[in-house]
Amino acid sequence: MSHKYQFVAAHASEYPVTMLCRVLGLARSGYYAWRQRSHSARHKRDQQLTSQIQTIFTDGRRTYGSPRVHAELKAQGLHCARKRVARLMRQAQLHARPRRRSVRTTDSRHAEPIAPNLLSRTFEAEAPNRVWVADITYLPTRAGWLYLAVVLDLFARRVVGWSMHPSLDRGLVLTALEHALQRRQPQPGLLHHSDRGSQYASADYQALLTQAQMRCSMSRKGNCWDNAAMESFFATLKAELPVNLFDSHAAARSAVFDYIERFYNRVRLHSTLGYRSSIAYERQHFERATAA
Repeated sequence: MSHKYQFVAAHASEYPVTMLCRVLGLARSGYYAWRQRSHSARHKRDQQLTSQIQTIFTDGRRTYGSPRVHAELKAQGLHCARKRVARLMRQAQLHARPRRRSVRTTDSRHAEPIAPNLLSRTFEAEAPNRVWVADITYLPTRAGWLYLAVVLDLFARRVVGWSMHPSLDRGLVLTALEHALQRRQPQPGLLHHSDRGSQYASADYQALLTQAQMRCSMSRKGNCWDNAAMESFFATLKAELPVNLFDSHAAARSAVFDYIERFYNRVRLHSTLGYRSSIAYERQHFERATAA
């Protein structure tokens, strides 16, 4: 009987319901009762799914759009159409924070040696600690600019080192690199890519790269796409931090620590990693390598 009701519902826009019911030997009242039950059941399922979506959206710090929410639902064993997720998010007014445009902090007007672009826009790595990219951005606070230097491992898009300072000098990037080296202790031969700013071209920074036996690569002049992975990270960070203007340097530091160490590396689902977190992606790599 149900399949007959479904047939009527599918063709109700083409033919009168009364005629369809008469041809199929159905009571019109029975069809409308079935449709009401069907709508009620679907509405109930939508309510349950919306509740799960809201939980994922909140846990994702209100930064997830429908693709990431859909991926997390799938990871939890709940299979549904992505379009349905998008529709329910619109109805619940769950909108991911839009990205804000970043400002460049590179000063390439210096006389320090410039390395060739060895990375050549190959924003992938076969394993952890093979390719790191580095860059600087800024955060506005009521106490003035606070600069953030980050070192990112391309394999799992994991932040492996970072530092913050009110001054845009080489000490900022040196601290971030030292942080990464202490954490990861990479083998010789790692490719380190940055822009050609004075901080990265400085003798102190280059000496640290040489000491760690890293290969140095730099973007071409004025070409932000040569370090697109870092540009993407900074755009994501600024879009997903809780506020646009921090009350103090301390508030900005606390927010960045919370975002990078507690959320971005450990929880956030990355589309480039098949909607897995950086740490989960690395863990899966090491598990496979151990089992091989």
